[in-house]
Amino acid sequence: MTTDFSHFTGRMTSPDTGIEPALWLPLLHLLAQGEPVGIRDLAAVSGRTVREVSAALLAVPDTEYDGTGRIVGLGLTLRPTPHRLEMTGKQLYTWCALDTLIFPALLGTTARVESVCHATGEPVRLSTGAPGVTAVEPGTAVVSLVNPEDMSRVRSAFCNQVHFFASAQAAQPWLDAHPDGSILPVAAAAKIGAAMAASLLDETLPEEPGAPGNATHRCAC
Repeated sequence: MTTDFSHFTGRMTSPDTGIEPALWLPLLHLLAQGEPVGIRDLAAVSGRTVREVSAALLAVPDTEYDGTGRIVGLGLTLRPTPHRLEMTGKQLYTWCALDTLIFPALLGTTARVESVCHATGEPVRLSTGAPGVTAVEPGTAVVSLVNPEDMSRVRSAFCNQVHFFASAQAAQPWLDAHPDGSILPVAAAAKIGAAMAASLLDETLPEEPGAPGNATHRCAC
């Protein structure tokens, strides 16, 4: 069972996933408005050329597009999934349970989450944001986690195994089938989500003037 969650957090925010934080964060802000995002619009807010944005997205093959080539999902998605996220007055969805605990902190807002237990179908509801998680129903709910070797297709390798369960007991068959996996109470999973959000924000914020040895990162969102 995976217990090194600091290492896990580092891997999820590393180049292993192909996701560039300085591009992903502006994209998340745009998707949070509830509309598909054009490549030109993302290029404009991120300070990149259309060619650079297109090349960066090719490194993330799980990116979702509509029929006209606009982006509709990359972690946060406009397409329905079991994980519904009401944020800034918009009905959105996420690829996995942990995403619902990352994106509100990353975007500096609060959210209401409605999902289902992966084993029983029982509703799982909670409120979350930068201060943490509140009002988890049921209070026994847990989140499953895996730490796959290959993160190049993050949705299939990671997200598709990261679920809500109504209780540790309900998650036991999943644990039996995934002996290298882990389950955590929602509040503990939220701390991992907050750490991941902080790490991603660190990647996009400018360095202090005169800081040695590091290039400046910026987020134009």
